[in-house]
Amino acid sequence: MVAPHPDDEVLGVGGTSARFADEGHSVTVVVVTKGEPELFDPQLIERGRQEARLAHSYLGVKDTVFLDFPAARLDQVPHHTLNRAILEVLQEKQPDIVFVPFLGDVHLDHRLVFDSTMVAVRPTGDIQVKEVYAYETLSETNWNASQGIYPAFDPDLYICVDDYLGRKLEAMRTYSSQLRQFPHERSLEAIEVLAKRRGTAVGVNAAEAFITIRRLI
Repeated sequence: MVAPHPDDEVLGVGGTSARFADEGHSVTVVVVTKGEPELFDPQLIERGRQEARLAHSYLGVKDTVFLDFPAARLDQVPHHTLNRAILEVLQEKQPDIVFVPFLGDVHLDHRLVFDSTMVAVRPTGDIQVKEVYAYETLSETNWNASQGIYPAFDPDLYICVDDYLGRKLEAMRTYSSQLRQFPHERSLEAIEVLAKRRGTAVGVNAAEAFITIRRLI
């Protein structure tokens, strides 16, 4: 999966990652950006890396790739440079399934990562990604302008994470630098509420929801 920032992958795909890992899939997380000292506390930058590695160990992630593009300044990176960096990771890992941030997220980094990943997953022959799905990120997907201005997140795929919600919450708990108090969306309570809400839509206790971008059968 491709995450603009550390913790996006847990918020959007944490339960699914744990489930896929337990089912024998090799899970890779690509973290696209890194904070820069002018905008972020240097100690928090390194702490975020440590938190990501620990979170991924809870989820069973096999590989974590850090691309180190500037967080909150991704719009200053040439589009072709970001395209190439993501493509090179996909060429190396040869994934069957790719999860991407949602195009309508409020954070520009998320939208740019979506665009560049879609360039990278083109069926050009270098890679053959069979499935591409967009995930939702609390405090990003739900905070943008209303439908008609930006696209609304309207899922068509639900993955049951009944047995993995606890691990998702434990993984997110490691991101203590990013957690907030409820009712903030980046709180453990909000994460659990969303998982249960998505679950009720399909008759299970907990689920993660996605939009199908492309699927080859």
